[in-house]
Amino acid sequence: MSVICWILLLTCFVFSFIALIKPIIPGVPVLWIGFLIYYFGINKNPLSISFWLIMAIFTIFIFAADFFANYYFLKKYGSSKTGERVGCLSVIIGSFIFPPFGLIIVPFISVYLTEKVQGKSNIDALKAAWATVLSFLSSSVAKAVLQLIMVLIFFGYVLFK
Repeated sequence: MSVICWILLLTCFVFSFIALIKPIIPGVPVLWIGFLIYYFGINKNPLSISFWLIMAIFTIFIFAADFFANYYFLKKYGSSKTGERVGCLSVIIGSFIFPPFGLIIVPFISVYLTEKVQGKSNIDALKAAWATVLSFLSSSVAKAVLQLIMVLIFFGYVLFK
């Protein structure tokens, strides 16, 4: 049983990182499922209340990093609200079209076209499209780093507590 739980746990960890390029997969909840598999299926003792609080704080940081990266770049480069929405939807669609490059190409083109339809100049539309790419890449890097830290903390608790 323990081996099966470890396999499931490690699979969850891997899927949480795959979620960085497949946004349809809920990365952080999958990571939490891995923690819960360990807690309920292997050993409750190493995962104290401090572990769960630290994981909750990192989870908040991940969502905040995602939100603020999008907000910062889209506002900085003048994207419209419609451009923001199209960009978010296009990231999901792009994950199915020529992954992982579709995650960059599809949002870029769709936001550019959206901004052009709204009457923006080529330069302004390109800036908004570029902002979508920058926000996705920066939030993905931030999420990857934070998720890696969460996994390392998990193994720190499991191996040294």
